[in-house]
Amino acid sequence: MSTATTTTEVKASKANIGVYTNPAHDLWVAEASPSLDEVSKGGDLKEGEVLLNVKSTGICGSDIHFWHAGCIGPMIVQGTHILGHESSALVLATHPSVTTLLPGDRVAIEPNLICHACEPCLTGRYNGCERVEFLSTPPVPGLLRRYIKHPAVWCHKLPATLSYEDGALLEPLSVALAGMDRSGVRLGDAVLVCGAGPIGLVTALCCRAAGAAPLVITDIDAGRLAFAADLIPNLLTYQVVPGTSPDAFRDAVLALTHGVEPAKALECTGVESSIASAIQTVKFGGKVFVIGVGRNEITVPFMRLSTREVDLQFQYRYANTWPKAIRLLENGVLDLRKLVTHRFDIEDAVNAFKTAADPKTGAIKVLIQSLD
Repeated sequence: MSTATTTTEVKASKANIGVYTNPAHDLWVAEASPSLDEVSKGGDLKEGEVLLNVKSTGICGSDIHFWHAGCIGPMIVQGTHILGHESSALVLATHPSVTTLLPGDRVAIEPNLICHACEPCLTGRYNGCERVEFLSTPPVPGLLRRYIKHPAVWCHKLPATLSYEDGALLEPLSVALAGMDRSGVRLGDAVLVCGAGPIGLVTALCCRAAGAAPLVITDIDAGRLAFAADLIPNLLTYQVVPGTSPDAFRDAVLALTHGVEPAKALECTGVESSIASAIQTVKFGGKVFVIGVGRNEITVPFMRLSTREVDLQFQYRYANTWPKAIRLLENGVLDLRKLVTHRFDIEDAVNAFKTAADPKTGAIKVLIQSLD
């Protein structure tokens, strides 16, 4: 297989560094591959690959979880591991087989590598690929590096009106759009969003754009609810006190909506009590759609689901959402820029993670940038 590369546009002067964790829950910045020498020569690209200078990367809750807990379900950090999967980049070089991108193009990176052969891939639901390699999910290294090689097919060109920061926000937007598509939120639906973290906030923005009314968001953190209320017009907020029963949760939400029962609840925390409360709150024939990630096993109120014919549905990542996400930002349907509360250079990534992980900082979306 040819490894010839277009190299004329490659300009790299800084060493490649990445953000690492390990089973001991350490977090540090160190040299990463490809090396600066390899980058300077064009990356030794394989067919279909491009060489990228990663410019902006968001810290996801899963990154913090891999650092702190060392695992998410069966996905376990078992060695030295590079984090990050919410990134945008500048194309430095392309393999001659690549016709869709040129050096100098700006792209958002879809962080999955799929087999293109299993049933989920062949039916368009490639998020269920049986052999998927999802960047930042152990043992696959992530995008929090200055330089990476990536298949061009998973690099989505950014229009001139979108910044690198916009490009980094396309990944959490894709999560929300997958939830919108499969939950079936429609114009005029009463909607409950559980959790005012980044995914909950993006989901609520999508619900507002889709015409949800009334729209309620819940969280245990008053600061995040205040942020949400400032971000989204006519949003109803409810601060959940830990230990609140599902019945009390329902009563509080219905008091806000003047008795209108939500048709859909989009659960963005993965917390057992929050899922149970959402099940208790939606109307007969409603749906609870779980976007959040939780424990391996939880208990749900089975009879409430049964006697109220409530659908309980789940999501795993996304598929075919990135072009739509780009159009929504490009055309001003959504604006996610206010979600960015903190910015750090990649050399200062440890402090970026500490900020993102500490509720006292008020961080919503923390971005790490590589200036090269």
